[in-house]
Amino acid sequence: MSKVIAICNQKGGVGKTTTAVNLAASFAALEKRTLLIDMDPQGNASQGFGYNESQEMDIHEVLELAENPDNVNYENIKPAIMDTRLDFLKIITSGPDLAVMEIELVNAMSREHRLERIMKVLDQAFEFIIIDAPPSLNLLTINVLTAAKSVLIPIQCEYYALHGVTELFNTIREVQKNLNGNLKIEGALLTMFANNNLSKQVADEVRENLADTVFQTVIPRNVRLSEAPSHGKPVILYDVRSPGSQAYMKLAEEILNKGK
Repeated sequence: MSKVIAICNQKGGVGKTTTAVNLAASFAALEKRTLLIDMDPQGNASQGFGYNESQEMDIHEVLELAENPDNVNYENIKPAIMDTRLDFLKIITSGPDLAVMEIELVNAMSREHRLERIMKVLDQAFEFIIIDAPPSLNLLTINVLTAAKSVLIPIQCEYYALHGVTELFNTIREVQKNLNGNLKIEGALLTMFANNNLSKQVADEVRENLADTVFQTVIPRNVRLSEAPSHGKPVILYDVRSPGSQAYMKLAEEILNKGK
């Protein structure tokens, strides 16, 4: 049975996609069978693995397929599962067409459960499934939270770090109450940490407000981490010795150890 982790924050620019890409890559480096699902219409997670153009079948087509539960089987979904440069990591890519799905879902039957139907089919094939959610609270995000088993929330170490997090927690509670009673908080992750007073103050504030929810691992502000996506690689393949690469490996290990 796979551990399905949604990477979610309605605020953009907090390291959401960077976390999805590099956490998935770190699990794969630890030889855990991992799938990354890009649910963001911007497709940045896909680009982070060199998929810069729309694929013949991506998450949009898979979600369309899932309109009819009878169509949801591994053989039908398999063409959308793409290889990466890491042996233990696959990806289902995204593209601009996914933005249309938001409109298509508005009047659809069981509109919140499309991705959940897909997860039930993929559950046995992977040990970890990481989902990069859109940077907004919409029906695509609700699909992600309904399908996930836990939520990881990246929080940038800058002013207004907690802005919007309260609303996200409210949404998570509503999903727990109405759609996915098993959804848990995996943890809050401090990202873009710099060795200055502001970052330290923000980190203290986040830990004070969210207490044991916050991971011990902190992701530093790191040039190599920022450069890696433009090369179509996770940082572990771009510069394995960089502080960013080491931090995401530590995060993967922290999550694995937490589950023991």
